[in-house]
Amino acid sequence: MTGNLTTAAAMREAAVAFLSALTEDQRARATAAFDTPDHREWTYLPGSRPGLSLREMDERQHRLAAALLGTGLGEPGQATAGSIMALEAVLAALERSAGKPGWQRRHPGHFWVRVLGTPDHQTPWAWRVNGHHLAVHLAVVGDEVAGTPQFFGANPAVVPRGPQQGLRTLPLEEDLARDLLGLMDADQLAVAVTDLVAPQDIATRRDPVADPAVVPRGLAHGDMLPAQRRAFERLLRLYVDRLTPSLADAAWQVITGPHLPSTTFAWAGPLERGAGHYYAVRSPAFLLEYDNVQDDANHIHTVWRDLRRDWGADLLAAHHAGHR
Repeated sequence: MTGNLTTAAAMREAAVAFLSALTEDQRARATAAFDTPDHREWTYLPGSRPGLSLREMDERQHRLAAALLGTGLGEPGQATAGSIMALEAVLAALERSAGKPGWQRRHPGHFWVRVLGTPDHQTPWAWRVNGHHLAVHLAVVGDEVAGTPQFFGANPAVVPRGPQQGLRTLPLEEDLARDLLGLMDADQLAVAVTDLVAPQDIATRRDPVADPAVVPRGLAHGDMLPAQRRAFERLLRLYVDRLTPSLADAAWQVITGPHLPSTTFAWAGPLERGAGHYYAVRSPAFLLEYDNVQDDANHIHTVWRDLRRDWGADLLAAHHAGHR
């Protein structure tokens, strides 16, 4: 962030700098109207995205794109996003050595940057960085910013062989959940473990609007002991702290508000490490999902959805109400 700029102002400055560094053709691909029909379309699967890919940028443009990402993600989030991007080269090498077709599509530069609308203070605008296993969406209305949907994934979650053998990506997303489970007694586990078999993927998938009804309920925060509540909150904070501190703190105020006692943690799958497993956090205000089942439980998907302000929905509603 530059100087004492607000998060929104820093985003505007970074977006303008990035777009100004592009050629006319690049800018045409990197931008779209805010109300473009595919505004809420997204995916975490391999393949191209609308926008301009990192692979198509020169060094300066790449640096400015990273600076824009840094206005939305804090240091932990930027480090994790960088690890996810770098993991594409590892996955390409693994698939190539196994003779798997299509390994060429794996590339650390296959992540696309897109700006929707005009980055100014007068009108709503948005920006995003999308690619395989990474989906960062920010919506800006005046000085307010919304930072979901947010998806981070990892394949392989643990590198099985090669120069980076043993490298773990998204380790705390699993470890902190297991810490919480380890503090539960048998009666609490009977509530928290909702299924002995984990689903193949997150239930909300890449839906434009998340339906909390598809996510299982489990043990409520209000039914936990103090040490368990602290462990639960550490897990929640891990996801929130992917964002910059100001955005994370604002989201945290919502999470720890009146809905916290009714926020539930649900686990599916065996408790032993190495087996496919899943967990979900469900609240009237937000939901989280984690799934590690595919590729012999070495392939993680995580998502954070804010049920009030995905895509900046509540910010846009307030903006339109004030501009009738």
